[in-house]
Amino acid sequence: MTDSIDIINNDHTRPRLANYVPLTPISFLQRAARVHGHRVATIFNGVSRTWQETYDRCCAFANACLDRGLMRGEVVSVLAFNTPQMVEMQFSVAMAGGVLNTINTRLDAETVGGILQHAEPRLIVVDLDLIPVLVNGLSHCEHRPQEIIVIDSELTAEHSKIQFDCLNSNYEVFINSATGQNQWTLPSDEWETYGLNYTSGTGGRPKGVLIHHRGAYLMAMGTIPAWNVPKHPIYLYTVPMFHCNGWGHAWMLALVAGTIICTKKISAKLIFDAIADMGVTHFGGAPIILGLLINASLDDRRDFKQTVQVMTAGAPPPPAVLEKTEQLGMTVTQVYGLTETFGHIMLCDWNNAWDSLDFEEKAKIKARQGVQFTHTQEVDVLDLKSFEPVIRDGYAQGEIVVKSNTIMKGYHKDKLATDDVFSNGYFRTGDIAVVHANGYIEVKDRLKDVIISGGENISSVEVENVLYRLPQVAFAAVVAKSDEKWGEVPVAFLELKPNTQLTGDEVINFCRSHLAGFKSPKSVYFETIPKTATGKLQKFMLRNRLRAQK
Repeated sequence: MTDSIDIINNDHTRPRLANYVPLTPISFLQRAARVHGHRVATIFNGVSRTWQETYDRCCAFANACLDRGLMRGEVVSVLAFNTPQMVEMQFSVAMAGGVLNTINTRLDAETVGGILQHAEPRLIVVDLDLIPVLVNGLSHCEHRPQEIIVIDSELTAEHSKIQFDCLNSNYEVFINSATGQNQWTLPSDEWETYGLNYTSGTGGRPKGVLIHHRGAYLMAMGTIPAWNVPKHPIYLYTVPMFHCNGWGHAWMLALVAGTIICTKKISAKLIFDAIADMGVTHFGGAPIILGLLINASLDDRRDFKQTVQVMTAGAPPPPAVLEKTEQLGMTVTQVYGLTETFGHIMLCDWNNAWDSLDFEEKAKIKARQGVQFTHTQEVDVLDLKSFEPVIRDGYAQGEIVVKSNTIMKGYHKDKLATDDVFSNGYFRTGDIAVVHANGYIEVKDRLKDVIISGGENISSVEVENVLYRLPQVAFAAVVAKSDEKWGEVPVAFLELKPNTQLTGDEVINFCRSHLAGFKSPKSVYFETIPKTATGKLQKFMLRNRLRAQK
């Protein structure tokens, strides 16, 4: 073994083993076990595990994967809720050299099957309650994993009857099977793929986003100063860990040796109880979580003494929601990001000079996506024609572009789409925004008509494709409508063929049989859809009409 790594050249300035260590979040877990091993890492259903125990379990899972012959770069897919096992897999899969692919638990079977076919996982980990979803998903694809690992204390007789055409085992049995003959190692290259995260299908089909160790490390490091995270916070994991690795918060919490409270289901009562009884100091979630809290019944609410820090993303919370949330004793920080950027890259960084403003003015500022995180090199808004920065007047619009170490490697098996989003040294987000005089960016629209409902991205194209399966439909347009609870919901405008009929209920029920529930239109309008001279549908006119109905 040599004492140098030949990365630059062969002179004395080249990096050495002593001064060049590939960045990886795995190092956070190692340090948490070594320095804070006695501190509680996870709590779930009354069971606590320390950081040392969590580290040991991650090592065992990684070694068991290696015993099964997992090769570096092979995929491990996970369909699971926010349990301690899901926290462990944010580290353990990468420790084995594998690529973690977490799948949205709310997706329909056809989409799950498409992801599995595209990702080609060697192993699949699934929560016991989600076995039917997995089985249905596998029925829509030809790929078969080597083994399916079930998260539960035991496989019940009912579920053991499910005939997988591959090996299946229990998660605890799996980690206890590690022989120790194969030992996990840190990556030799920080550009090595850490995860494969699928987008919400904003172009009609989910794309696989490849993220790397370096970006994951820097995402966690950058979150701490931006969110003012102290040592040993108590964090309630309300962000689904299938969303951008839970916004990278598991990595960040290992870095500060925090306590992670896990939960499969979310409710206002659960959140208030966790804050009051367990001392929760931080949690994150889409604006729908804020709405859940402010609309909670008096029976579900609890008093608490600490100020709770809340990170929200997905859509700007309405000013009234911000006001009511902060009246509960919570401080809200809005952030902005994409799956392709490992999660958040911008935040509404609060300036104390704004403290004296009235709440309406404060709310206007807090509704802006803001400025870049410390780990983001550059965020700008470029004119769509000239590709020059737009005037900072709050009116001139352009596309948000990014330079950062937290940008994906590219789209899995899709060079054309990868080349399309990388241009002139920037990553193109596809979001339209303005820049205010103080440099704060505010998103105004989406190039691809993405609808963000409860933090979930919905492709209007995907929904329209389903609507066009109805033989009565001549033209279909799906747009976002403002909603007090969800932020936005999809609604459909349909132009029917002559001498045909449909009801709104028939359309909605048809969509629900082919799409996840949150993607299905919440209301249907039957009318002639406005078109350009070339026959293109004018969705902006439909959106304007919905706004005028308020």
